[in-house]
Amino acid sequence: MAFFRRIQKKVNNLWYPQSVTWGKAVTTREVADELSAISTVTRGDTFAVMENLGRVLSGFMGQGRTVKIDGVGTFYYTASSTKKGVQTAEEVSASLINGVRVRFLPEVERNSGSQVITRSMVNTKVVWKEWGKTSASGNGGNGDGAGGGEEENPLG
Repeated sequence: MAFFRRIQKKVNNLWYPQSVTWGKAVTTREVADELSAISTVTRGDTFAVMENLGRVLSGFMGQGRTVKIDGVGTFYYTASSTKKGVQTAEEVSASLINGVRVRFLPEVERNSGSQVITRSMVNTKVVWKEWGKTSASGNGGNGDGAGGGEEENPLG
């Protein structure tokens, strides 16, 4: 079950749903445990692979390559510059780059008309409940959760 809260945008005064996360982030060990439970790979082996995944992705992307992981998606670097630009192409150099970000595109499956029919990282059966309105313990959560925050467990 996923959670949302109601927020009002200051730019137009309209109300929108905003996703809410709760609790601590799931750890590498927890993911390794889940993966080993649904496969024939041991928890230790899974953990070791996952622990080194960031280093491997970074190495490939540092070579200017994208990394596509089947069932997950594509990772790649983008560069940013604080300067507004230069007058000529000859003035452009790597010294203008002052930041690097990792971008991620979830894997998608398209039909023959190029319309997206599935996204690998999106559960098509997700059930949305309003934060603070639903709780297994009946206390309704704390109602002030924010996306990415560490909040009380709304399920009790």
